[in-house]
Amino acid sequence: MKQILFLTIVFLIATSVFAQRNVTTLEKGWKFTKGDFPEATNTNFDDSKWENVTVPHDWAIYGPFDKTVDMQVIAITQNNEKVATEKTGRTGALPFVGVGWYRTNFSVPEFKKGKKVLLTFDGAMSEAQVFVNGQKVGERPYGYSYFYFDITSYLKTEGNNLLAVRLENRPKSSRWYPGAGIYRKVQIIVKDEVSFEHWGTFITTPLISDEVAKVNIKAKVNGSDVKFVTVIKDSNGNEINSSSTTQKFGDEMEQNLAVSNPKLWSPETPYLYTAIIQVYQNNILKDEQAIRFGIRKIEFKADEGFFLNGKVTKFRGVCLH
Repeated sequence: MKQILFLTIVFLIATSVFAQRNVTTLEKGWKFTKGDFPEATNTNFDDSKWENVTVPHDWAIYGPFDKTVDMQVIAITQNNEKVATEKTGRTGALPFVGVGWYRTNFSVPEFKKGKKVLLTFDGAMSEAQVFVNGQKVGERPYGYSYFYFDITSYLKTEGNNLLAVRLENRPKSSRWYPGAGIYRKVQIIVKDEVSFEHWGTFITTPLISDEVAKVNIKAKVNGSDVKFVTVIKDSNGNEINSSSTTQKFGDEMEQNLAVSNPKLWSPETPYLYTAIIQVYQNNILKDEQAIRFGIRKIEFKADEGFFLNGKVTKFRGVCLH
């Protein structure tokens, strides 16, 4: 029964998220090399001798191990050391420092007038510079966060497109092993120009009681004369409540919906609801997403600690280097 329920939820989310969108994960077909090759942005550049890799990929994790990579001769004052001695191993003695290039070709058969195409990176270490068809579309210096670019104007209407990514890890840029390369997934998202802004939706539960919970949904929407519709479903896929609005403040639309007799999320009972959010223009569905969320209340009290759903809750685990 649990497996059937799980598959039902997965199917609901998959069909809702992709009903008006096409999402492609660029996993296979990548070329990689270490070293700096500025001409690698060109579509006619010969990368046939580069290594074939799949993404996610870390160029340094395979070694070779060499203590000179992170060797330091220092005295650690926090340890009351008076004399400088050799220290190694903080970054695993792995060759993460340097420049690396990635290239891949991709097609967007769904691309046409009225569509928007986003290129998303969940993580690239670091100093990312991104090029599509020989043109620079943007950069992201910080290596630990996700980022995306609107590449609509850089794409060809037919055939393959070239994606080239330059990464660089600078010496002495990390105390611990930071990784090296495109270490998380890369995706192409094709959606309507009238759509929810990427990573622009926020769901909170500001008021909770045993009888009812207030669910607040804020979403940034691209487009004018639109209607924002929300349907909340329980973990079995049953509709609990729905609402719609045409009121827009700048690029943001907001709704408040009630959930009666809410089932609260906790580590012991991680119950999740699903919000199906839709944007319509002229009664035509333009974009749709499914977002799972939990209803829970958190508090911090100076003399008593952390409270989850009104109960003292201890944090288990530490960040230990």
